[in-house]
Amino acid sequence: MTTTGKQNFLDTALHWAHCLSRFAIWAAGALTLISALYITVNVLFRKLAGFSLGGSDELSGYAFAISISWALSFATLERANIRIDALYQVLPTRLCAILDWVALVALAVFIAYITRYAADVAHTSWVRGSTANTTLGTPLWIPQLIWLIGLIWFCIVLALMLLRSTWALVTGDLATISQMARIRSTQEEAADEAEEGRKMVEGA
Repeated sequence: MTTTGKQNFLDTALHWAHCLSRFAIWAAGALTLISALYITVNVLFRKLAGFSLGGSDELSGYAFAISISWALSFATLERANIRIDALYQVLPTRLCAILDWVALVALAVFIAYITRYAADVAHTSWVRGSTANTTLGTPLWIPQLIWLIGLIWFCIVLALMLLRSTWALVTGDLATISQMARIRSTQEEAADEAEEGRKMVEGA
C-alpha cells in the first residue's frame, strides 16, 4: 500500500469511527435520560401511591457507568477532554505537536490498563455467577460486559488516532496532529457555539 493509500485508509477508518462514536453517544444519552425518567417515576410512585418500583439506584448506577464508557470515544474525537494548558499556549508549534502525541499515547496506555482490569472483573463475574446484592439480583456480568464493550471501542478509536497522528508526526503534518489531538482553543469553542446558535435560529 502506498503512502497516500495508507493515509486515506486511516482517514476513512477514523471517519467511520467518528460516525459510530456519534451513534454510541446518542445511545448513552438516551440511556441516561431513561434512567432519569425511571428515577422520577419511582419518586412519584413512592410519594403518591406509597410504594416503590425498586431498583432505581442500582439501575441508574449501571446506566451511568455504561453511558460514560460509551461516550469516551466521541469526547476524545471531538477533543472535549480537558488538559492543563498554562505553558502549552506559549510553546512552539512543533513542540506542541509532540506534546499532543505524547498526551494521546499516555491516554491510550491508561485506558488500555483500565480495559484490561475491566475485562478481568467481567470475566470473574461470569465465571462465579456473581449477582448484585439487591432485590433485583442482577447478574453482574451483563452490565459489566456492556460497560467493557464501551471501553474496548474506546481502545480501538485511540489506536486509530495514534496510528494517524504518528503517521502525521513522521511526515511532518503538524496540522493533522493539531486537528486530531490538540486541545480546543477558545476561538474554536466560540465558533462552535456560534454555529449551534445559527442552527437553532434557522430551525426556529
